[in-house]
Amino acid sequence: MKNDTRIIFMGTNDFSAAILQSLIDNDYNVVAVISQPDKEVGRKRILQPTETKVLATKYNIPVFQPIKIRKDYAFVKELNPSLIITCAYGQIVPQGLLDIPPLGCINVHASLLPLLRGGAPIHHALIDGYDKTGVTIMQMIDKMDAGVMYAKKEITISDDDDLGTLWERLKVIGSELLISVLDEYIAGNLKGEEQDESKVTYAFNIKREEEKIDFNQDARNVFNQIRGLSPFIGAYTTLDGVSVKIYKSEVVPYNGNEENGTIVKIDKGIVVKCLNNAIKIKELQFSGKKKMDVNSYLNGVKKDQLLNKVFK
Repeated sequence: MKNDTRIIFMGTNDFSAAILQSLIDNDYNVVAVISQPDKEVGRKRILQPTETKVLATKYNIPVFQPIKIRKDYAFVKELNPSLIITCAYGQIVPQGLLDIPPLGCINVHASLLPLLRGGAPIHHALIDGYDKTGVTIMQMIDKMDAGVMYAKKEITISDDDDLGTLWERLKVIGSELLISVLDEYIAGNLKGEEQDESKVTYAFNIKREEEKIDFNQDARNVFNQIRGLSPFIGAYTTLDGVSVKIYKSEVVPYNGNEENGTIVKIDKGIVVKCLNNAIKIKELQFSGKKKMDVNSYLNGVKKDQLLNKVFK
């Protein structure tokens, strides 16, 4: 082991698993993993372990999955951790647990704090139109993502980014950033920087109503919403009463007077009028069908029958 610091890691999804993998690869002493309970997935309701649990099991690291960590954390004291590291765990960690390890608790958060505190910072960096984001290593306290900051790494968001690409980029950056400062943190050599509360923004978990596209807004906002939910969720609308998820689009100029949401042109994509300008749909999925690029869809329909239809 790199040192005898007893680390408990708390995380759930594949972003968390990437952080855990970096700790394992760098020979840190991860004595246990705490993850969310397994979930039933799909129509057959098959019980599926979390990505972090799968990785921990591969390396024979004990895994604990309390249903509600705020009510069930007595076992943590028995594990005698020196340090707890969290990333995208998915539950609020109670103060009683935070008080257990002598080196405290640190979190890998996928934003440039104090911007985008909350459970969906990568989604909102795109949806809210940020041109940059990053990762912050911060102290865990009993207020959401409000602890002192120990390290940050910034990246630029391009128009080619969506939730999937930005997620993957930040996984790498988060893993590298944690490893770059962890020894200094353990040695007590890092001085935390207080967050500026006047600059706080929030990135709460995405609600179902936030997945619905509203074409009565600027095309750039619609574009950002679509890419901020693609490919994991999919922003949706309806056409002729059928639900349609849109995964890729681009902003195109348009100044017609049609109702917002109207299909105004078929030109290597489906051009839909917004409050200002339009979006061109490039990838979509009708309910009950497979995801497809728009040209594959257009090959199977009469294009003139699509014109002037309205997405609701």
